[in-house]
Amino acid sequence: MKSEHLNSLYSLVKNPKLFGRYITNSDIEKCLAKYPDSIISTIGYSVEQRPIYSLKFGTGPKKILLWSQMHGNESTTTKALFDCFNLFFTNNAIPNLILETCTLLVIPILNPDGAERYMRLNANGVDLNRDAQDLSQPESKLLRAVFDDFQPDFCFNLHGQRTIYNVATSNVPATLSFLSPAQDKERSLTPNRKLAMSIISKINDLMQTVIPDGIGRYDDGFNLNCVGDTFQNLGVPTLLYETGHFTNDYKREEVRRYAFMAILKGLYTIAEGVGESGYKDYFNIPENGKLFYDIIIRNARLKENEDIVTDIAILYKETLFDGKIEFVPIVEVISNFEGYFGHREIDAKGNLLITSEKSELKVTNEIDFVVINNEKIALKPLNN
Repeated sequence: MKSEHLNSLYSLVKNPKLFGRYITNSDIEKCLAKYPDSIISTIGYSVEQRPIYSLKFGTGPKKILLWSQMHGNESTTTKALFDCFNLFFTNNAIPNLILETCTLLVIPILNPDGAERYMRLNANGVDLNRDAQDLSQPESKLLRAVFDDFQPDFCFNLHGQRTIYNVATSNVPATLSFLSPAQDKERSLTPNRKLAMSIISKINDLMQTVIPDGIGRYDDGFNLNCVGDTFQNLGVPTLLYETGHFTNDYKREEVRRYAFMAILKGLYTIAEGVGESGYKDYFNIPENGKLFYDIIIRNARLKENEDIVTDIAILYKETLFDGKIEFVPIVEVISNFEGYFGHREIDAKGNLLITSEKSELKVTNEIDFVVINNEKIALKPLNN
């Protein structure tokens, strides 16, 4: 499986009905309407009685359970899944092998209420990825019921991560991150955990040819309340996918392509047959850091009568407005600091920074633009 081939396939099967960050049930229902009814089920309903759908592909003996948008504002993998679905309907060697050797059960949006509000939590304000033991929420109960009934051999837990993540201590964004979750406090290297590590190692081998050094590894601290840790604890090899940031890709459309490739590689690796032998390569993937801000303005003066220069770090607050996601610049830190990176960096070169309100800049301020040396600089994402 070569990245060039996957890229060419992606250009043919990308689903045009899904775009951007705000993906809800109404969006995927337009896609589901074109699929055979025989592969679609309504497995239950959310807190607010929105349907939760599943799709089944393939007839093979290896059973793989995949779910996305457990957190309602993490939609990149949902888009990538529907791109994969389009591929499954084609006559191609890659999907043919997957569907002949595997049976896939896919829940594209587990948290439709959170998706509607563009928020992490469900309608009751509960993080479903901390509810694996209590099973207090209908969505959590549904996922566990599907797991118990389907009895998967593998699980893919598909998420999205913030723009703050980098790879190790570098200035490279963690565009994709992976984890084979721990299944006990000792973080034991059990056979099923090693198997998940081996699959991730194969995915990393492919994706390093596409986004060199842009792959990170999540911390494997054990928390049985997390779904991945619970399913791993029950003996099922579980892979956590986290889709992150790529340069200027705030709509996560480039990352969507990478997620498509990584999901297919994971499925194909299982279809071909994988053992534990490659698990050690998993530890060659650097751990994630948290060293990024969306913007850093460096070497700025904040007061006209002072020569002191400082740095201003800004993160975007993602806000749902009129059916679209707005990226609102918020001042997070005002300080002289090294070792952090901005996805966009602006050097004020000791000049006075004037805010849009011409007021003193403070942490938590919302600022759409600044003026430096008589130049007005917009701070919202470029090309978004």
